[in-house]
Amino acid sequence: MNHLIEQAGLGDRIICDSAGTSSYHIGAAPDRRMSAAASRRGIKLKGQARQFEKSDFETFDLILAMDRENYRDILSLDPTGKYRDKVRLMCEFASHHSEREVPDPYYGGPEGFNKVIDLLLDACEGLLQYVVTTYSISV
Repeated sequence: MNHLIEQAGLGDRIICDSAGTSSYHIGAAPDRRMSAAASRRGIKLKGQARQFEKSDFETFDLILAMDRENYRDILSLDPTGKYRDKVRLMCEFASHHSEREVPDPYYGGPEGFNKVIDLLLDACEGLLQYVVTTYSISV
């Protein structure tokens, strides 16, 4: 997503961050296999893993889950439902792929990472259009 935001010249108006719902890999760099799949598409992955925090509900206008399990984990941190409308599934924004959840490629081979990158690029393109339109961001 950050790659597309920068390509559109919107880095000063849109902030995108990533966080997991579990404590695995906190502080780790992006998976080397995912980095390789992204690199083949001209995308450089940056950052380090962090865990989703309750304060993220206040910090961000939109919170995206990769799958239904992550979706439920995020909503469990909001027992009153105050932020429920901010939480969506990433694949809701995909227009060229029929998957409704992003599969976990961790235990698969390179093809799984390639598939996830393609799915996420599709979803992120739709997401960027949604954000620009919904939040009236001029391109």
